[in-house]
Amino acid sequence: MPGPDAILVLTVAVGAMLLFVTELLRYDLTALCVLGALLVLGLLAPEDALYGFASQATATVAAMFVISAGLVRTGMVQWLGDKLDAVAGKGEGRLVLTLCVVIAALSAFIVNTATVTIFIPIAVALAAARKVSPSRVLMPLSFASQFGGVCTLIGTSTNILINDIALKAGLPGFSLFEFAPLGLVMAIAGIAYLLIVPRLLLPKRRGREQRVDRYRLADYLVELRVKKGSPLVGKPWSESEAAKGDIRLIRIIRDDKATWRASATVIRAGDLLLLHGPAGDIMLLTGGLKLETRGEQRISDGVLRSNEVKLFEALVPPGSRLEDRTLGAYDFDRRRGAVVLAIQRRGRVLRERLDSITLSGGDSLLLQGDAEAMARLMRSDDLVVIEEHSEHHLRRDRAAVALVIMFLVVGLTSFNVLPILVAAVLGATAMVLGRCLTIDEAYQAIDWKVIFLLGGMLPLGLALETSGASAWLARTLLGPIGDAGPLAVLAALYIVTAMLTEVMSNNAAAVLLAPIAIALAGGMGVDARPLLVAITFAASTSFATPIGYQTNTLIYAPGGYRFTDFTRVGLPLNLVFWLIAVVLIPLLWPF
Repeated sequence: MPGPDAILVLTVAVGAMLLFVTELLRYDLTALCVLGALLVLGLLAPEDALYGFASQATATVAAMFVISAGLVRTGMVQWLGDKLDAVAGKGEGRLVLTLCVVIAALSAFIVNTATVTIFIPIAVALAAARKVSPSRVLMPLSFASQFGGVCTLIGTSTNILINDIALKAGLPGFSLFEFAPLGLVMAIAGIAYLLIVPRLLLPKRRGREQRVDRYRLADYLVELRVKKGSPLVGKPWSESEAAKGDIRLIRIIRDDKATWRASATVIRAGDLLLLHGPAGDIMLLTGGLKLETRGEQRISDGVLRSNEVKLFEALVPPGSRLEDRTLGAYDFDRRRGAVVLAIQRRGRVLRERLDSITLSGGDSLLLQGDAEAMARLMRSDDLVVIEEHSEHHLRRDRAAVALVIMFLVVGLTSFNVLPILVAAVLGATAMVLGRCLTIDEAYQAIDWKVIFLLGGMLPLGLALETSGASAWLARTLLGPIGDAGPLAVLAALYIVTAMLTEVMSNNAAAVLLAPIAIALAGGMGVDARPLLVAITFAASTSFATPIGYQTNTLIYAPGGYRFTDFTRVGLPLNLVFWLIAVVLIPLLWPF
């Protein structure tokens, strides 16, 4: 039986897993709750409270966010995307192959969420030009970014984290390209899989057309004619009692001419009003306001757009200033000049009380606005307009500087001239001093939720080790599978890590399982590095759900996917990678 401290630590760990899976709290807040619980219960000494924040992994991850942002801000990634049209051929297969190879290569050195965010509108535009459904290219785009991430030590934050855990356990660290042989085999196998399987299993969803249907707005858009004697006549909609509720005026048609953003327009008898809100609430207004329906009507995309007004979708990228804020608090309509008609989040469509909904990274907004409003959004970092090309205030004159800095970071690390932490911090500093990005942009580039996740969860790994909880778990697990040998343990660890990563943060899964893997290796008298490699690859490749990895969440709405699409295509790919790992890891990292 484990001791009292071990039982308490395991209880905290189970509680953390439940919070991660249920998403009752944001994952960074969950990590801070874990840190607080460890301190309050006396499972962590006060001097170890900053163990996670002072970790080399945390500092290295922060620096790599800045280096990646420097490459993005100077237009290197955008430039490469611009050149794809010439080499992507005319068919679906060559387009998917080109996108996968390019995104995998970029993601080996640049944070994959940044590359995927930039490539979503590029991929959608390339697909549209070839009359290919976005659903056939965006999932391969997300998966390929994960292939590239496992090819280098700096490809994902999980790789850096596991390396730090290995060093603190007294094990040799991993070199910059040590993961490359296994990563390249998996990338080649994965791209071959994506060229064949999605074409058989993914439907050709026409995610670009009839957004009214995709955002299920039919019951939220109603056209009503103003009758004589209506209390609305002679005053603008903004001054009516109806405007104080959740119903918005989208358009007024008068004499066959449409007036958009019409809440300040004085209403006349005979005007046709397009109202947005719950149909039941709108119908309750018809009697008192003397409004009449036009009989059977079909609301389509064409009703919501004209030569002057655009109907378009935009994605909330990670790190956006809109993240964790409401549209109302941001005063979105006035500041951006566009109206949000609906929000799509992980397959769920939100259409009511939009101003009070807290936005999350990966949310897709259905927007209505004029060409100027869309152009303003395309110049902003707060939203990514899908299907449109955005310049993002690029500093193309600093592109060569950014590239040289990246090459120096890779070269100095590869030849062991500098440790990865020192090279990354110097590289991040050079990006700012070299005017590839400003200091404010550098702070904004860091995903602080990941930093606080590491700061809160790494102490849990320390507590699992010092309390004896990881050793107890290792002894307990060795009973059923220990006799089968280290290969069986590696196979089991890979599967468990992959399953956890599908429903919770990949870094959290790695922190929980790495101490157990080290204890298991000690119990069997073998090298722990092969087991840590298995955890690294399993945690960095999540294909079976749209919530397991941030890039999957980003392409969920633009691709018009359903949850089951990821399971149908991604689960077999997870199994393929598991088989490759079980065969090759013991050969490349002998026990």
